[in-house]
Amino acid sequence: MSRRDPTSRLLEKARRGDAQALAELVAATQVEVWRLCAHLVDRQSADDLTQETYLRAVRALDSFRADAPFRSWLLTIARRTCAAEIDARQQRRRLLKALPRPGAVPDHARRVGLELLLEALNPEQRAAFVLTQLLGCSYLEAAAVCECPVGTVRSRVARAREALVLAAGGERLEASGPA
Repeated sequence: MSRRDPTSRLLEKARRGDAQALAELVAATQVEVWRLCAHLVDRQSADDLTQETYLRAVRALDSFRADAPFRSWLLTIARRTCAAEIDARQQRRRLLKALPRPGAVPDHARRVGLELLLEALNPEQRAAFVLTQLLGCSYLEAAAVCECPVGTVRSRVARAREALVLAAGGERLEASGPA
């Protein structure tokens, strides 16, 4: 650690378990962490993201190797915390988009029917189908979740579609001929 870094002394004490030094270290860096979180995500979330940053940093304090200044290390943790929050928000938006809209909500019987049809699929096909067709994940994302190649996801979705069409009465298959 650089002698010019004013947090070096506090950091060493905090690593040895000095609660007062840890409090001073947080106080010395909190405004900057908060500002980064506010600019990367939003002001309303900055307090929570700052707190999460410090929780992560305190847990990892013993593993800090001082290859970079403490400030850089801490701001990297803050940036990653913000990125995780943004990813979680995007995932929530995708899930909300997949939900039926008010006024377009299918009746209970149709929901139950869909659930029964999905239950009839084998687990691998169901996972691939739900991820790509209901949640809107890309085939690449579904492959990562399912821990298999993209081509496997594509074939599972295709087989799931065939099985669902057959289970629902085969309307599409009748129009295109037997499989």
